Amino acid sequence: MNPYLFHSQKEEHRFPIGAVTPHTAVLLRVRVPREWGCRACHLIVHQDTKPIVHGDMFWSGMDGECHEWWQCHFEPSEEGLYFYTFELHTDSGIKTLYRMADGSAGLSDTGLNAPFWQMTCYAADFKTPDWLAGGVMYQIFPDRFARSSQPKGGVPQDRWMHDSWEDGVNWQPDDQGRYHNNDYFGGDLQGIEEHLDYLKSLGVTCLYLNPIFEAHSNHRYNTACYRRVDPLLGTEEDLRSLIDSAAVLGIRVILDGVFSHTGSDSEYFNREGRYDTLGAYQSPSSPYYNWFQFRHWPHEYASWWGFDTLPEVVETDPAFMEYINGKDGVVRHWTRMGLGGWRLDVADELPDGFLDALRIAAKAEDPEAIVLGEVWEDASNKHSYGHRRRYLLGRQLDSVMNYPFADAVLGFLRGGTSGWFSAAVSTIVEHYPPQVTRLLMNHIGTHDTERALTVLAGEPAYGRGRPWQAAQVLSPEQRDRGLRLMRLASALQFCLPGVPCIYYGDEAGAEGYRDPFNRAPYPWGRADHDLIAWYRQLGKLRRVAKALPEGDFVPMHTAHEVVCFERRDGEKRVLCAVNRGDHAQDIALPICWHGFTVNLGGGIVDVDGVLHLPPLDCAILIDNDDY
Repeated sequence: MNPYLFHSQKEEHRFPIGAVTPHTAVLLRVRVPREWGCRACHLIVHQDTKPIVHGDMFWSGMDGECHEWWQCHFEPSEEGLYFYTFELHTDSGIKTLYRMADGSAGLSDTGLNAPFWQMTCYAADFKTPDWLAGGVMYQIFPDRFARSSQPKGGVPQDRWMHDSWEDGVNWQPDDQGRYHNNDYFGGDLQGIEEHLDYLKSLGVTCLYLNPIFEAHSNHRYNTACYRRVDPLLGTEEDLRSLIDSAAVLGIRVILDGVFSHTGSDSEYFNREGRYDTLGAYQSPSSPYYNWFQFRHWPHEYASWWGFDTLPEVVETDPAFMEYINGKDGVVRHWTRMGLGGWRLDVADELPDGFLDALRIAAKAEDPEAIVLGEVWEDASNKHSYGHRRRYLLGRQLDSVMNYPFADAVLGFLRGGTSGWFSAAVSTIVEHYPPQVTRLLMNHIGTHDTERALTVLAGEPAYGRGRPWQAAQVLSPEQRDRGLRLMRLASALQFCLPGVPCIYYGDEAGAEGYRDPFNRAPYPWGRADHDLIAWYRQLGKLRRVAKALPEGDFVPMHTAHEVVCFERRDGEKRVLCAVNRGDHAQDIALPICWHGFTVNLGGGIVDVDGVLHLPPLDCAILIDNDDY
């Protein structure tokens, strides 16, 4: 029996479900108890914040003896966001429906501040790259993945090099309490190339590199020159060699584009006087002066989050725009080398005009180049720069880093309910165009977050500082439990809509709190080989399970401690079940899964179609015999 007044993720209430293109006729149906004496039902629609519709719905029949249907069609006229709700005129007064977290309807007698449902309308010609769908990403912090024996040339003398790959990272501040991020382990591009076979064994199809351009910190987010590879990483030819060698193995490389700010120690700003260029800090006559926002030249200027070593750029300045997005600009120069595309740092701090131009530049060199943005929230309805952003409507980003899924996965395994998990995932699927969803960067840890293993098994930091974080190591008991939870987290990560992204070393059991402890060198010689073997099995799953690249997400009802969902693409299916609890759970499977065996993970399916799932275990079933 249908228990809902309205549910935006149920076809009997809304068809089609999810994001649509302009002039799509969307059927909306509300199911009202007959006893309410409903005399009229109205659809209310806002085009973003502007009211545009207050229209009649029509009585369309009974649902059994106790409920009736009211319905209408709505056609969005142009790209953008539409927010809608329903107003019922009943014997007891006017009632307004509002969106609950899971997409179902709550009921309000006042209608004040009640959340509306969202309808995303994207460009009809919106196309995203095909090559990444169904693949596996791998994120590398270049200084910390692998070091070759290649001699380094032109490396500045003020860089402090660790003697051993096994050293701990430097975390202490200087006498003024400042952190310089100037310790290096010497990881380089050739070191990455030498380990491409290892990455291939994990099923990797896309290699995402944190910044590689010349910069004077180990993280390289303070760009010194966009047109040179950092000499400690190698040369432009080393980059070309990596791209070409990776391509032979079916792996494409994407780079980190850091365009909201530069370094103060750069060709463009040149506060430290390292370069022979005339930087903006040195003279208002500098060709780069208008790139930056000086309040009082030269010492007072806008900087990223107040860090004076990261002067903010005026991205819409014509000279900067041409330098980055012009015909001979940075984006086109590196893309034509064979890059798979760009991950854009703090994309929500880049103005629309700049994002529009960058997309055009990248696609001019390669229509299959991906443009992927860092946005931490639901990117479909984000506000920044004082207005609604349009990242995902077809003119800017192809997809985004998927922090909402990461929060859902880690939150569930740390004690959240399966209902909360399914609602979080289903909301993103509902709001994002399908072209975007299939390419979501599904990570569970990055260079900006604690290691997933630490999140799952360690004591929460609760804002405690670096001295405390530096002293923490998982106990043997914590680590054992954490490794089991990592299997569950990665199973969810690899089966959800989008593309799983492994943060280097997570597959080897790396642990650590936030920067810089999450950026330690890859543990070559100390890796957890059982966990690596598990990730290799997941990589194989991505290759053979035909429902994963673009299949629908279909949550199944289970106990709070168990997440179970299907991915469906026509007749192709995958089922993923995860039990985070300390007790075994039984899951009655739909009849279509009777007679199947577990392909990956634990548990068994009995003759009655019941999946018996052990504690802290998962089960993945696929509908073909290729695994």
